[in-house]
Amino acid sequence: MNAPAASALPGSLDPQALIRAYIRAKDENRPHLMAQAFAADATLEMTVKSAAIAFPARSEGLAAISDVLVRRFGQSYDNVYTFCLAEARPAADAQRYACDWLVGMTDKATGGVRVGCGSYAWEFSGPGNPRVQALAIVIEAMEVLPPDTAQPVLDGWLARLPYPWCAGALACQQAPALPQLAPVLSYLRAGAADR
Repeated sequence: MNAPAASALPGSLDPQALIRAYIRAKDENRPHLMAQAFAADATLEMTVKSAAIAFPARSEGLAAISDVLVRRFGQSYDNVYTFCLAEARPAADAQRYACDWLVGMTDKATGGVRVGCGSYAWEFSGPGNPRVQALAIVIEAMEVLPPDTAQPVLDGWLARLPYPWCAGALACQQAPALPQLAPVLSYLRAGAADR
C-alpha cells in the first residue's frame, strides 16, 4: 500500500492552514502534524520575558522544533488552548504574517493553570510546497494560577472563544475577573488598541 502523497494532506496549504496545523499539533500533542506546517529546515526563535516558563532561544529543523513545541511541551501541559488574536487572517499568498497570541493550559504535575500571551511572526516558503520557514515567538507574560481557577479559565472562558482565530478585544471582554490575569489582559488590550 502506498503512503499518501504530500498533496493529499487535508485542507489547502495556505498560510492559514499551516498555522492551524501548528496549533492543532501543539494543543493536541500530535507531533506528526508538524510536518504539515513546517519546512524540514525551518527555524524557531524564542524570546521569553517570563520566569514561569522556559524554552531554548533557537531551534533549527523540523525535528528540533517539533520536540520543543510539541513533545516536551506535551509532557508538562494538557488542556491547551492557543489562539491567534487577529481581526485579519493571512492572505493565501502571504509571505509574512504577525499577530498576538493567547494560550491557556493546565500543568500536569500540579493541576495549576497557566495563561500566557505574546506575539508570533511567521515567514512562509514560496508556492509549490508552502510551509512555515521561520517562526519567532515572543512570550510577554505567563501567569501561574491555582488549580481552582481551571473551571472559570478553561470551561468558562477559553473553551467558549472562537478557536483558533479570535479577536483580542473579544478575548479580553470574555475573560473571568481574576486578578492573576491582569498582566495578560493588559498586554492584549494594548495590542487590540494598536489595531
